[in-house]
Amino acid sequence: MPQDGDTVIVAANERQARLIEEEHRKEETQTDKPVSLSNIFDQINAGQVKELPIILKVDVQGSLEPIRTSLERLSTAEIKVNIVHAASGSINDNDVNLAVASKGIVIAFNTGLEPNAQHLADAEGIDLRRYQIIYEMIDDVERALKGLREPEYKEVVDGQAVVKEVFAGAKKAQVAGLYVVAGKIRRDNQVRVKRGDSVMADTTILSLRRFKENVRDVAAGYECGIGLESFNNFQNGDILEFYRKEKVVA
Repeated sequence: MPQDGDTVIVAANERQARLIEEEHRKEETQTDKPVSLSNIFDQINAGQVKELPIILKVDVQGSLEPIRTSLERLSTAEIKVNIVHAASGSINDNDVNLAVASKGIVIAFNTGLEPNAQHLADAEGIDLRRYQIIYEMIDDVERALKGLREPEYKEVVDGQAVVKEVFAGAKKAQVAGLYVVAGKIRRDNQVRVKRGDSVMADTTILSLRRFKENVRDVAAGYECGIGLESFNNFQNGDILEFYRKEKVVA
């Protein structure tokens, strides 16, 4: 039933009424479209949004306030940067669900990513951004608010593995014995080494082997040995996250 304050539109005939209804549905669809750094400028100009809700995750508590302050200072007369939630620790399902509820984005600095969080973000259309350098994070948000677009790349996590043993390799290098716990790890992946909530390294693969044979990939449920570029500080229990970056096609 109609409610107090509802708008009534009178049409000359049924055909015109259907056209009006279709146009109204299109407007509702555009309004409900998840906000992202890719579309925020267009939504600002269209008058569809007046704030950018951000769920902020960082590696340590000491990083929280400086980053939060820097992001909030990007607010303008047209758009407010609203930090809905800010905390230290890995990105999890609750962070993504909060972004869904607030129609916002998730931005993280130097943190891990729980396995299901990326899948949930993809399913819900949530823009999830992770950075290792603070000024790159601030610059990306500022450029997005000003409509200064550059090619956008999306991070795709292919697999995760845990360090079970650490061996001495040639020339004081270390080789880690891994057990692949999720997805598939690939020789051409980037690798993020996580210890608790801290990221110890973000680097490339030097060697990937099974039973002393070089391999291109290793699937979940199998063991392998790996050497990384410029990283020789493995510890048992370290989590290795294997990812690649894909260019987003508009």
